[in-house]
Amino acid sequence: MAKWKSLTKQQLKTDNRSLTWYLTCRTAVITILLGGAAIFYLKGGSHRSVITPLFYLIGISYAEALASALLLRTLSKTALFAQVQIVWDLVFVSALIVLTGGVESVYSFAYLLVIVSASFILSSRLTIFAAASAVIMFGGILDLQFFNYLNFFNLYRSIPNGTFFSTLFVHAVAFFLTAILSGTLADRWRYSEEQLQRKSIDFAELEMMNRTILSHISSGLMLINPKGRIRSFNRAATAITGMSLQYVYDQEVTTIFPLMAGLTSSTNLLSRSEGYFVRQPDEKLILGYATTAAKGSQGENLGVLVTFQDLTQLKKIEEDLKRTDRLAAVGRLAAGMAHEIRNPLASISGSVQLLMEGEHAQPEDLHLMEIVVKEADRLNCLLTDFLGFASPRKLVKEKVNVASILDQIIALLGTDHRFNNIEVLQQYQDELILELDRNQILQILWDLAINAAEAMQGSGTLIFSIENLGHCAIIVEDSGPGIADDIRGQIFEPFFSTKEKGTGLGLATVYSVLESHGGTVAVSNGAAGGARFSLLFAEGDS
Repeated sequence: MAKWKSLTKQQLKTDNRSLTWYLTCRTAVITILLGGAAIFYLKGGSHRSVITPLFYLIGISYAEALASALLLRTLSKTALFAQVQIVWDLVFVSALIVLTGGVESVYSFAYLLVIVSASFILSSRLTIFAAASAVIMFGGILDLQFFNYLNFFNLYRSIPNGTFFSTLFVHAVAFFLTAILSGTLADRWRYSEEQLQRKSIDFAELEMMNRTILSHISSGLMLINPKGRIRSFNRAATAITGMSLQYVYDQEVTTIFPLMAGLTSSTNLLSRSEGYFVRQPDEKLILGYATTAAKGSQGENLGVLVTFQDLTQLKKIEEDLKRTDRLAAVGRLAAGMAHEIRNPLASISGSVQLLMEGEHAQPEDLHLMEIVVKEADRLNCLLTDFLGFASPRKLVKEKVNVASILDQIIALLGTDHRFNNIEVLQQYQDELILELDRNQILQILWDLAINAAEAMQGSGTLIFSIENLGHCAIIVEDSGPGIADDIRGQIFEPFFSTKEKGTGLGLATVYSVLESHGGTVAVSNGAAGGARFSLLFAEGDS
């Protein structure tokens, strides 16, 4: 249906163009023929009475051509308009012949011009009708002249009986033969033009579909010519890289994509590869790309076609899945070993305490026994943390105001001597209601605060804030040294710690609690200079 509409519009445009040319050419022919005839009559001295009517005909033809041109601009259908033009031309030629001598007029051939014109703007059947109309009009003129009804210009002589029929016969045969031949040629011309239009529309539609596909494909698409310059860049490529086609066009590919160096030759094609792309100074993307040789319709080398995707989020998800697998393995290990370790540990601690109560214990022995009991207690605490991480308690969610949780944790920090020289700032005002486990959130906030105090070595600034701009987040930020980029991806792994006596379970527990809430935790460098932890909660919790 869309193709038929396009073809109809194209046909209407073609018809309008043909009629415009027809009106222009007709005006030119009339100007040359009638203007020349008027000049000849004027110089020759004979038939001077015809000069004025000829100029009238020229003026009338100009007026009709102008009116027709203006009317053509407003028409949506041109069939009737074309028929009217042919009828007008037949009448015009008949009037010209009457003015210039009837059977002796040199302009009887003008009927042939009208018939040929009709074959190009009308159908073959209507062209035959135009020829028949020309025969009738010319025969009518001969009849009027034969019966001496055209003597008012004193230009006519009587027609002999034999001349009347032979003249009419010759003109009728010429008119009909012209109609048949020109109609056949015009039909073939129209058929060829229609086929050409159909092919043009097919190619235009195919090009439009290709452009649409390239614009909406989710992968970045880039064409590199044999000289190593970028010649094509689709919409997805712009979205991934943040650079427009106008910016990258004709630039060296290595200037924009250093990771794709050496892709200008078809011998260096890669089925699949990955690399880093720096979109902004603080934003690094992981791009996965594949290359293939680009060939033209004749097999010529057009360069290399590169398709690429942003794998940054996929890689992050992959890392999260690996971390989840590791946590699951730790959980299974903890479930099997915790009780086996705790029972002998309790026996050791109890036995040592009994020995300490004995009467014959020496001071040196008591000191060693105190170390054993202290380390046993530390191991017991480690096991408790380990079990809490590996087998977290079931969530008890309730709707709470996050500001009240932060107020509570800040109050607790005020009673801890480790925060005596630390300035705690509250940068939140609006209430934020979330559905979460209050006790678990308090615990991970406490762990983050302790980590911050140890990182600042007891002196600095600790900031608690809330974000509710398209996402719900609790922010904990400190003015410490921050977290190095090379270990930022490992800090949430179990037993990874930068502290000399750290267990490596604090941040892993934070990650696990957030994950159980359907959220996540992100770490970055904060404005205060230290680490910035963002506890992001799912929107469904609000």
